[in-house]
Amino acid sequence: MGGPCGERARPASATLLAALALAILAALVPAAAAAAAGPRAVIRRSAHGIPHIISKTWEGVGYGYGYAFAQDDICPMADDYVTVRAQRSRYFGPTATYAQRGNGTTPQNRNSDFFFQRAINNHIVEKLIAQPPPQGPLRVVKQTVRGYVKGYNRYLKDTGVAHLPDPSCRGKPWVKPITVLDAYRRFWQLGLLASQGVAIDGIGGAQPPGAIPSLQPSGAQLQAFGERLFDLGIGSNAVALGSAATKNGSGLMLGNPHFPWDGTERFYEAHATIPGKVNVIGGSLFGVPAVLIGHTGGLAWSHTVSTAFRFTPYELKLVPGSPTSYIYDNAVHQMHADKVTIQVKQQDGSIKPETRTLYSSLQGPILTSILGLPIFPWTATNAYAMGDVNATNFRYLNHFFEVDTAQSVKQLDRIERKYQGIPWVNTIATDRTGKAYYADMGAIPNVTDAKVAQCVNGPLGKAVYQAVPGLPVLDGSTSACRWGNDPDAAVPGIFGPHHEPSLFRNDYTENSNDSYWLANPNHPLTGFARIIGCEKCVRSLRTRNGLTMISQRLHGLDRRPGNRFGLGDMTWMVFNDRQYASVLWRHPLAAMCESDGTEPSSSGPVDVSAACPVIAAYNNHDNLDNKGSLLFRRFVERLRGAPAPGVPVSNPFSSQAFTRPFSADNPVNTPSGLNTNDPQVHQALGDAVNDLRSNGIPLDASLRAHQYEMRGNVKIPIHGGPGTDGLFNAINVLWTPPVGYPNVPHGSSFVRVTQSRRKGCPSNRSILTYSLSVNPNSPYFADQTKMFSKKQWVDPPFCADQVRRRSRVATVLGPHGVIRRGIHVRRGY
Repeated sequence: MGGPCGERARPASATLLAALALAILAALVPAAAAAAAGPRAVIRRSAHGIPHIISKTWEGVGYGYGYAFAQDDICPMADDYVTVRAQRSRYFGPTATYAQRGNGTTPQNRNSDFFFQRAINNHIVEKLIAQPPPQGPLRVVKQTVRGYVKGYNRYLKDTGVAHLPDPSCRGKPWVKPITVLDAYRRFWQLGLLASQGVAIDGIGGAQPPGAIPSLQPSGAQLQAFGERLFDLGIGSNAVALGSAATKNGSGLMLGNPHFPWDGTERFYEAHATIPGKVNVIGGSLFGVPAVLIGHTGGLAWSHTVSTAFRFTPYELKLVPGSPTSYIYDNAVHQMHADKVTIQVKQQDGSIKPETRTLYSSLQGPILTSILGLPIFPWTATNAYAMGDVNATNFRYLNHFFEVDTAQSVKQLDRIERKYQGIPWVNTIATDRTGKAYYADMGAIPNVTDAKVAQCVNGPLGKAVYQAVPGLPVLDGSTSACRWGNDPDAAVPGIFGPHHEPSLFRNDYTENSNDSYWLANPNHPLTGFARIIGCEKCVRSLRTRNGLTMISQRLHGLDRRPGNRFGLGDMTWMVFNDRQYASVLWRHPLAAMCESDGTEPSSSGPVDVSAACPVIAAYNNHDNLDNKGSLLFRRFVERLRGAPAPGVPVSNPFSSQAFTRPFSADNPVNTPSGLNTNDPQVHQALGDAVNDLRSNGIPLDASLRAHQYEMRGNVKIPIHGGPGTDGLFNAINVLWTPPVGYPNVPHGSSFVRVTQSRRKGCPSNRSILTYSLSVNPNSPYFADQTKMFSKKQWVDPPFCADQVRRRSRVATVLGPHGVIRRGIHVRRGY
């Protein structure tokens, strides 16, 4: 476990700094009394506010993390704690909704409160915490979480709700100290993002059928369900390069998650050190005091959202005349009824209780909708329950805490196999020895293709499987259709590691949210269950762009020196902003435009002649000043069937738009060619020209004035574009007339490139695109956003001597608050 800047082998400067830091901590209280006296930590802030937390204990690390995090981002987190406490109706009213940006849903407060209050009543989180490891949290997890809660509360007590620097929650009655249970309930909420989290309204609002029968979902609703379920608003790129692909023969890692720019699924960057035990830096989602993507001295890793489904609906056959009774193995079972009461704010401001009964079967909670779509109606004959692998999964906490001390991909692989706790992401990693790694080895329902053939029986189940391949609606009337059990699985009901994909390589692994199949095109992964992902199927334009850029670099075809990657090559690649749709289609589109002169549109014929030279001159990149960027993007979005303004474009490209069909033997380069005989292609161009002209936007407009992020009154131009257009640097903005693409809902977020070294300190470049703090009065509110606009990078310190030299201010925390603040870097610790 030792290594450069790792847990055991440290440079002399690191040893000296660690000794000095510990000397300060020890001076605060005698060592023998340290544990009893309470946690303590040193928080050093380097450029752009990145906190570097040093403590002698896990509790102290959590304490420093909680304090630093609350300084920067307490308001959205305090709002989220209202959610997991089931108190949104009490403070914000029952009919309002809130954005759960991590999965694109907008639950109603009343339904959300019933959902979470039921979990509170049933002591779900308490039961998970009480389990011994590996199912329940490790001791170090409990210690860190305990410290995090103390640190968060210490900042709140020292500052006072009435004096919080962020005006969005200053003085609000819902900003309160948190408990350890609040923290774990947040973890439970995060684990459910891709399962019950997409059905909070459908579970919290599910009621037996009334006099008016429930309607079966329409074909349009099923189509929308399929499109939205594959476009939940989050994604990522990750590239792990091994010794055969790097200039120094060691690992090189790119982590590029495409996550929300607002809310609690933002990343918070931090660095945690317990001298001799842990040294890890990276990003974590709000409220999680552990690094989720980042690096240690020897290992660098990231995650991408997986294609594997983490839940399955079950179709229940109801007893005639009794909508809460169902047949299971030829016997009648009563649904379990939970009587749930929440507190609801009335129109006059008073608070009154409201009660609802929620139901569940042996398989899980009854639901009626997913993503707000009424796909699973509760009728007189059928109801639907959700089986959810993450409903009882706290193994993922242990996974991340152990990874935060790992030094190699072999160690990482052992952790993956031990816990199988990853809730909804792939893992991509590399290490100092130059090994690259990929795995989708987490909690996945054990539903084989044979079981799908046997157990997807009902007409709705078959329709759902056609609309959403890989998501089986299983027969809930027989135990034969329950999830299977593998002898090597971490828990019953999930696939064991040998039935989940993983890969070690010396050249590279890559994922951009497509399935495991082409983690490396030179070694396709096949033979896995369809619920995990598809094989020999079309790759997204973003995946194809990434794989093409890697191949061009390794073959010396990207107009850069050499044929291997260094740090600069990777930072260039991720932000070069090539639009792959334009690479495929620009030339035939320009020729069609020049040949026709006039195109059809939704509002009649359009003279497009002025657009032809713009398309011909566009250079295939969505940099800030590339002319024609907006025109070509609107063409692509129109070709994909763009809905109303402000609505995400989630439709896939029609296969008839291409002239060369997909080939599983050439998946990176097919489909390709633009079918100019397709009427939709002609109308898409006409509509795109109309879109710009009708809003006063020049046809040759660049992004600079039309794609931006507001920070206060400052408009910051943003480069990049939608991943669906083939942009590797995915900035998933929405067309909003008349301005264009204002404000980024989600996209490139915590971007990090780490160059490992066999000896010595890793080299890092990172950018937190939306900046560290949500507080508009913070110096860290917009600084990195402005850097991102200019394609600049932060060079965060990692090894101890770097932290000492580059830190700008330090805060020494004792159990009763700040002991010392403002230690200048020249004075050391």
